[in-house]
Parts: sequence; C-alpha cells; structure tokens
Amino acid sequence: MQQLIERIKRDGVVKPGGVLKVDSFLNHQIDPKLSYDMAKEIHRLFENEDVNKILTIEASGIGIACITAQHFNVPVVFAKKSKTKNIAGEVYTSRVVSYTHGREYDIMVSK
Repeated sequence: MQQLIERIKRDGVVKPGGVLKVDSFLNHQIDPKLSYDMAKEIHRLFENEDVNKILTIEASGIGIACITAQHFNVPVVFAKKSKTKNIAGEVYTSRVVSYTHGREYDIMVSK
C-alpha cells in the first residue's frame, strides 16, 4: 500500500536492533484516516476469503483490528499476554516474541 510506505518513509524511525518505530501514526498515536485506508486494503485483499473473526494481540493491534473488522462485519478477538480472572477454562496458546519489549510472551485466547 503506497500510502503506508510513504508514511513510514516520512515518519518512521528505525531504532537500534532494526525495530521500526511507527508510534506517531500507528500505535501510540493513531492516524484514523491511514488506519481506515489500511483496513480497506486488507478487506480488498481478503474479501473472497471466509473471514469470521479478526485476531490480534493486545494492545497495539486492537485499533487497526477494530477498523478492519468493521469492513468484514465480524468481531475482533485479541490474545492476552497474561492470564486474567476473565479467562477461564480451556485456552489456545502460542509463544510470540515482542521485538519492542525484547521478550517472549505466552499469549492466550479463550477457546
């Protein structure tokens, strides 16, 4: 998506370790127009697939996931980085690496 590429070139910052910092428009501060256009493009790319949920990890992905879910008219599910009292019973789990936090997480979603 050319609009995203241009925005990354203009406002993105590559930090030591090769981490791309985009917090001025994608996660810490969100540009709603850019997010809407990204979600529209995601929908265009996957509109012929049987999408029934949008899955993301808390917390930075929730914004774009919600806008994308509106295009598909489906719910958003977000994986938690730690077990809470609200997650009871069986869960799906996966191990992920957060490059921005420099650590691994066991994420979980209630089955």
